[in-house]
Amino acid sequence: GINAEYMEAVVSTQSTWEAVVSTQSTWEAVVSTQSTWEAVVSTQSTWEAVVSTQSTWVDQGDISPTQDFKIRGRTLADDYDWDIGEARKIWTFGCPPDALGNMVVDCAKGVQFLNEIKDHVVNAFMNFTGEGPLCGDVLRGCRFNIDDVTLHADTIHRGAGQIMPAARKVFIACLLAGTPKLMEPYYIVDIIVPTMAVSGVYSTLNARRGEVHSMEERPGTPLTQIKGYLPVLESFGFVALLRKNTGGQAFPQLKFSHWGLMNGDPMDEEDTKESNAYQQIMSSRKRKGLKMAIPKFADYYDRI
Repeated sequence: GINAEYMEAVVSTQSTWEAVVSTQSTWEAVVSTQSTWEAVVSTQSTWEAVVSTQSTWVDQGDISPTQDFKIRGRTLADDYDWDIGEARKIWTFGCPPDALGNMVVDCAKGVQFLNEIKDHVVNAFMNFTGEGPLCGDVLRGCRFNIDDVTLHADTIHRGAGQIMPAARKVFIACLLAGTPKLMEPYYIVDIIVPTMAVSGVYSTLNARRGEVHSMEERPGTPLTQIKGYLPVLESFGFVALLRKNTGGQAFPQLKFSHWGLMNGDPMDEEDTKESNAYQQIMSSRKRKGLKMAIPKFADYYDRI
Protein backbone atom coordinates (compact mmCIF):
# COMPACT_ATOMS: atom_id res chain seq x y z
CA GLY A 1 0.00 0.00 0.00
CA ILE A 2 0.95 3.62 -0.02
CA ASN A 3 3.34 4.77 2.66
CA ALA A 4 1.44 7.03 5.05
CA GLU A 5 4.45 9.10 6.01
CA TYR A 6 4.72 12.43 4.26
CA MET A 7 7.58 14.80 3.90
CA GLU A 8 7.51 18.52 3.43
CA ALA A 9 9.92 20.32 1.20
CA VAL A 10 9.98 24.07 1.02
CA VAL A 11 10.70 25.46 -2.40
CA SER A 12 12.24 28.92 -2.35
CA THR A 13 13.30 31.01 -5.32
CA GLN A 14 15.42 33.87 -6.54
CA SER A 15 12.26 35.85 -7.17
CA THR A 16 9.17 36.65 -5.15
CA TRP A 17 7.53 33.32 -4.44
CA GLU A 18 7.94 30.19 -2.40
CA ALA A 19 6.60 26.77 -3.14
CA VAL A 20 6.10 24.06 -0.58
CA VAL A 21 6.29 20.56 -1.92
CA SER A 22 4.82 17.79 0.22
CA THR A 23 5.11 14.18 -0.81
CA GLN A 24 5.22 10.66 0.56
CA SER A 25 8.67 10.10 1.91
CA THR A 26 10.45 10.01 5.24
CA TRP A 27 12.64 13.07 5.18
CA GLU A 28 12.56 16.83 4.86
CA ALA A 29 14.41 18.98 2.40
CA VAL A 30 14.36 22.35 0.72
CA VAL A 31 13.86 22.68 -3.03
CA SER A 32 14.55 25.81 -5.04
CA THR A 33 13.69 27.10 -8.49
CA GLN A 34 13.24 30.40 -10.33
CA SER A 35 9.79 31.91 -10.65
CA THR A 36 7.40 34.44 -9.17
CA TRP A 37 4.78 32.47 -7.27
CA GLU A 38 4.35 30.37 -4.15
CA ALA A 39 2.86 26.93 -4.44
CA VAL A 40 2.27 23.93 -2.30
CA VAL A 41 2.24 20.70 -4.25
CA SER A 42 1.72 17.27 -2.77
CA THR A 43 2.05 13.97 -4.55
CA GLN A 44 1.32 10.38 -3.81
CA SER A 45 4.26 8.02 -3.95
CA THR A 46 4.61 7.79 -7.64
CA TRP A 47 4.83 4.30 -9.08
CA GLU A 48 3.87 2.17 -6.11
CA ALA A 49 0.32 1.39 -4.97
CA VAL A 50 -1.23 4.23 -6.97
CA VAL A 51 -0.13 2.77 -10.25
CA SER A 52 -2.23 -0.37 -9.91
CA THR A 53 -5.38 1.67 -9.42
CA GLN A 54 -5.26 5.15 -10.91
CA SER A 55 -3.75 4.15 -14.25
CA THR A 56 -6.09 1.17 -14.45
CA TRP A 57 -9.17 3.39 -14.09
CA VAL A 58 -8.02 5.45 -17.06
CA ASP A 59 -6.87 2.48 -19.16
CA GLN A 60 -10.22 0.76 -18.69
CA GLY A 61 -12.18 3.91 -19.50
CA ASP A 62 -13.81 4.20 -16.06
CA ILE A 63 -12.31 7.68 -15.76
CA SER A 64 -11.50 9.91 -18.73
CA PRO A 65 -10.70 13.57 -19.43
CA THR A 66 -13.81 13.91 -21.63
CA GLN A 67 -16.29 13.03 -18.88
CA ASP A 68 -18.47 15.66 -17.27
CA PHE A 69 -16.58 16.72 -14.15
CA LYS A 70 -19.58 16.10 -11.89
CA ILE A 71 -20.14 12.57 -13.18
CA ARG A 72 -16.42 11.83 -12.97
CA GLY A 73 -16.26 13.28 -9.47
CA ARG A 74 -19.18 11.15 -8.28
CA THR A 75 -17.58 8.01 -9.77
CA LEU A 76 -14.25 8.71 -8.05
CA ALA A 77 -15.99 9.43 -4.74
CA ASP A 78 -18.32 6.42 -4.78
CA ASP A 79 -16.09 3.78 -6.35
CA TYR A 80 -12.56 4.87 -5.44
CA ASP A 81 -12.94 6.69 -2.08
CA TRP A 82 -11.83 10.10 -3.33
CA ASP A 83 -12.92 13.27 -1.59
CA ILE A 84 -15.81 14.60 -3.69
CA GLY A 85 -14.44 18.15 -3.66
CA GLU A 86 -11.01 17.06 -4.91
CA ALA A 87 -12.53 14.68 -7.44
CA ARG A 88 -14.36 17.56 -9.11
CA LYS A 89 -11.26 19.75 -9.31
CA ILE A 90 -8.92 17.69 -11.47
CA TRP A 91 -7.05 20.27 -13.49
CA THR A 92 -5.65 17.92 -16.07
CA PHE A 93 -4.66 14.39 -16.91
CA GLY A 94 -1.25 13.49 -18.31
CA CYS A 95 0.01 13.74 -21.85
CA PRO A 96 -2.07 11.49 -24.14
CA PRO A 97 -2.10 8.73 -25.10
CA ASP A 98 0.31 6.87 -22.81
CA ALA A 99 0.53 9.22 -19.82
CA LEU A 100 -3.18 9.83 -19.24
CA GLY A 101 -3.04 8.00 -15.91
CA ASN A 102 -1.45 11.03 -14.19
CA MET A 103 -3.37 13.91 -12.62
CA VAL A 104 -3.00 17.37 -11.15
CA VAL A 105 -5.66 18.06 -8.51
CA ASP A 106 -6.53 21.52 -7.19
CA CYS A 107 -6.79 21.10 -3.40
CA ALA A 108 -6.15 24.78 -2.65
CA LYS A 109 -8.70 26.94 -0.86
CA GLY A 110 -9.11 30.70 -1.08
CA VAL A 111 -6.21 31.35 -3.45
CA GLN A 112 -6.32 34.52 -5.53
CA PHE A 113 -5.51 34.49 -9.27
CA LEU A 114 -5.15 30.69 -9.27
CA ASN A 115 -7.12 30.21 -12.48
CA GLU A 116 -4.79 32.64 -14.24
CA ILE A 117 -1.91 30.18 -14.02
CA LYS A 118 -3.93 27.02 -14.66
CA ASP A 119 -3.09 26.78 -18.38
CA HIS A 120 0.62 27.30 -17.69
CA VAL A 121 0.68 24.58 -15.01
CA VAL A 122 -1.26 22.22 -17.29
CA ASN A 123 1.21 22.77 -20.16
CA ALA A 124 4.15 22.16 -17.82
CA PHE A 125 2.50 18.97 -16.57
CA MET A 126 1.90 17.70 -20.10
CA ASN A 127 5.56 18.23 -20.91
CA PHE A 128 6.65 16.61 -17.65
CA THR A 129 4.50 13.46 -17.93
CA GLY A 130 5.50 12.88 -21.54
CA GLU A 131 9.19 12.85 -20.65
CA GLY A 132 9.99 11.93 -17.05
CA PRO A 133 13.26 12.84 -15.31
CA LEU A 134 14.57 9.31 -14.73
CA CYS A 135 15.03 8.06 -18.29
CA GLY A 136 12.95 10.34 -20.51
CA ASP A 137 9.94 8.00 -20.69
CA VAL A 138 6.29 8.60 -19.86
CA LEU A 139 4.96 8.60 -16.30
CA ARG A 140 2.17 6.37 -14.98
CA GLY A 141 0.04 6.59 -11.87
CA CYS A 142 1.22 9.92 -10.45
CA ARG A 143 -1.12 12.31 -8.66
CA PHE A 144 0.02 15.81 -7.71
CA ASN A 145 -2.07 17.92 -5.31
CA ILE A 146 -1.79 21.71 -5.40
CA ASP A 147 -2.43 22.61 -1.78
CA ASP A 148 -1.61 26.31 -1.69
CA VAL A 149 -0.32 29.01 -4.04
CA THR A 150 0.73 32.61 -3.36
CA LEU A 151 1.04 34.54 -6.58
CA HIS A 152 2.83 37.77 -7.34
CA ALA A 153 0.50 40.76 -7.31
CA ASP A 154 1.81 42.00 -10.66
CA THR A 155 0.27 40.20 -13.65
CA ILE A 156 3.48 40.45 -15.66
CA HIS A 157 5.14 38.06 -13.20
CA ARG A 158 2.47 35.40 -13.66
CA GLY A 159 3.13 34.58 -17.30
CA ALA A 160 4.09 31.31 -18.94
CA GLY A 161 7.78 32.20 -18.87
CA GLN A 162 7.72 32.36 -15.07
CA ILE A 163 5.18 29.68 -14.18
CA MET A 164 5.97 26.80 -16.57
CA PRO A 165 9.67 26.29 -15.68
CA ALA A 166 8.88 26.58 -11.98
CA ALA A 167 5.98 24.15 -12.16
CA ARG A 168 8.04 21.58 -14.05
CA LYS A 169 10.83 21.80 -11.49
CA VAL A 170 8.37 21.35 -8.64
CA PHE A 171 6.87 18.28 -10.32
CA ILE A 172 10.34 16.79 -10.80
CA ALA A 173 11.23 17.50 -7.16
CA CYS A 174 8.03 15.78 -6.00
CA LEU A 175 8.78 12.75 -8.13
CA LEU A 176 12.37 12.38 -6.94
CA ALA A 177 11.31 12.79 -3.30
CA GLY A 178 8.47 10.30 -3.60
CA THR A 179 10.50 7.07 -3.99
CA PRO A 180 9.80 6.58 -7.72
CA LYS A 181 9.72 3.11 -9.26
CA LEU A 182 10.43 1.96 -12.80
CA MET A 183 7.74 0.08 -14.68
CA GLU A 184 8.04 -2.44 -17.50
CA PRO A 185 5.49 -4.00 -19.88
CA TYR A 186 4.38 -7.59 -19.43
CA TYR A 187 3.12 -10.15 -21.93
CA ILE A 188 0.47 -12.68 -21.04
CA VAL A 189 1.77 -16.04 -22.27
CA ASP A 190 -0.69 -18.75 -23.29
CA ILE A 191 1.09 -22.09 -23.67
CA ILE A 192 -0.35 -25.41 -24.85
CA VAL A 193 1.95 -28.27 -23.86
CA PRO A 194 1.71 -32.04 -23.20
CA THR A 195 1.28 -32.74 -19.49
CA MET A 196 4.54 -34.67 -19.35
CA ALA A 197 6.49 -31.57 -20.50
CA VAL A 198 5.00 -29.08 -18.02
CA SER A 199 8.20 -28.93 -15.97
CA GLY A 200 10.03 -27.46 -18.98
CA VAL A 201 7.52 -24.61 -19.14
CA TYR A 202 8.00 -23.80 -15.44
CA SER A 203 11.80 -23.83 -15.69
CA THR A 204 11.71 -21.56 -18.76
CA LEU A 205 9.40 -19.01 -17.12
CA ASN A 206 11.47 -19.01 -13.93
CA ALA A 207 14.65 -18.42 -15.94
CA ARG A 208 13.05 -15.38 -17.63
CA ARG A 209 11.53 -13.70 -14.54
CA GLY A 210 8.09 -14.97 -15.56
CA GLU A 211 5.32 -16.21 -13.31
CA VAL A 212 2.58 -18.77 -13.79
CA HIS A 213 -0.95 -17.40 -13.46
CA SER A 214 -3.02 -20.54 -14.03
CA MET A 215 -2.74 -24.12 -15.22
CA GLU A 216 -5.64 -26.15 -16.59
CA GLU A 217 -5.72 -29.64 -18.02
CA ARG A 218 -7.81 -30.14 -21.12
CA PRO A 219 -10.28 -33.01 -20.51
CA GLY A 220 -9.94 -35.94 -22.88
CA THR A 221 -6.53 -34.89 -24.15
CA PRO A 222 -2.95 -35.24 -22.87
CA LEU A 223 -2.52 -31.45 -23.11
CA THR A 224 -2.26 -28.76 -20.45
CA GLN A 225 -2.93 -25.04 -20.91
CA ILE A 226 -0.64 -22.76 -18.89
CA LYS A 227 -1.11 -19.00 -18.62
CA GLY A 228 1.54 -16.76 -17.17
CA TYR A 229 3.13 -13.32 -17.30
CA LEU A 230 6.47 -12.57 -18.91
CA PRO A 231 8.37 -9.26 -18.93
CA VAL A 232 8.71 -8.00 -22.50
CA LEU A 233 12.39 -7.38 -21.80
CA GLU A 234 12.86 -11.13 -21.26
CA SER A 235 10.79 -12.23 -24.26
CA PHE A 236 13.62 -12.15 -26.81
CA GLY A 237 14.62 -15.75 -27.45
CA PHE A 238 11.91 -17.02 -25.10
CA VAL A 239 10.16 -19.20 -27.69
CA ALA A 240 13.40 -20.89 -28.77
CA LEU A 241 14.34 -21.61 -25.14
CA LEU A 242 10.85 -22.91 -24.37
CA ARG A 243 10.89 -25.33 -27.26
CA LYS A 244 14.37 -26.47 -26.31
CA ASN A 245 13.26 -27.22 -22.73
CA THR A 246 10.09 -29.02 -23.84
CA GLY A 247 11.49 -30.94 -26.79
CA GLY A 248 9.60 -28.74 -29.25
CA GLN A 249 6.23 -29.76 -27.80
CA ALA A 250 5.11 -26.35 -26.42
CA PHE A 251 3.13 -23.87 -28.50
CA PRO A 252 3.18 -20.35 -26.95
CA GLN A 253 1.21 -17.21 -27.79
CA LEU A 254 2.28 -13.83 -26.41
CA LYS A 255 0.09 -10.73 -26.10
CA PHE A 256 0.55 -7.48 -24.18
CA SER A 257 -1.12 -7.64 -20.79
CA HIS A 258 -0.18 -4.85 -18.37
CA TRP A 259 2.55 -2.75 -16.81
CA GLY A 260 4.29 -3.96 -13.67
CA LEU A 261 6.94 -2.70 -11.27
CA MET A 262 10.52 -3.59 -12.11
CA ASN A 263 12.69 -5.11 -9.41
CA GLY A 264 15.13 -2.88 -7.59
CA ASP A 265 15.40 0.75 -6.60
CA PRO A 266 15.98 2.98 -9.66
CA MET A 267 17.89 5.45 -7.50
CA ASP A 268 20.29 2.85 -6.04
CA GLU A 269 23.62 2.86 -7.84
CA GLU A 270 24.89 -0.03 -5.70
CA ASP A 271 22.28 -2.45 -7.04
CA THR A 272 24.21 -4.61 -9.50
CA LYS A 273 21.63 -7.35 -10.11
CA GLU A 274 20.94 -8.20 -13.73
CA SER A 275 17.87 -6.51 -15.28
CA ASN A 276 17.44 -4.22 -12.27
CA ALA A 277 15.80 -0.82 -12.51
CA TYR A 278 18.95 1.29 -12.15
CA GLN A 279 20.81 -0.56 -14.91
CA GLN A 280 17.83 -0.22 -17.24
CA ILE A 281 17.65 3.53 -16.59
CA MET A 282 21.35 3.95 -17.34
CA SER A 283 20.99 1.90 -20.53
CA SER A 284 18.01 4.00 -21.63
CA ARG A 285 19.77 7.31 -20.85
CA LYS A 286 22.82 6.21 -22.84
CA ARG A 287 20.68 5.21 -25.82
CA LYS A 288 18.87 8.56 -25.80
CA GLY A 289 22.02 10.61 -25.37
CA LEU A 290 21.05 11.91 -21.93
CA LYS A 291 23.46 12.77 -19.14
CA MET A 292 24.71 9.57 -17.51
CA ALA A 293 23.48 10.50 -14.05
CA ILE A 294 20.00 10.42 -12.55
CA PRO A 295 18.83 13.86 -11.34
CA LYS A 296 18.96 14.18 -7.57
CA PHE A 297 16.65 16.00 -5.22
CA ALA A 298 19.59 18.18 -4.17
CA ASP A 299 19.69 19.59 -7.72
CA TYR A 300 16.51 21.48 -6.83
CA TYR A 301 17.68 22.61 -3.39
CA ASP A 302 18.19 26.32 -2.79
CA ARG A 303 20.88 27.01 -0.22
CA ILE A 304 20.51 30.78 -0.17
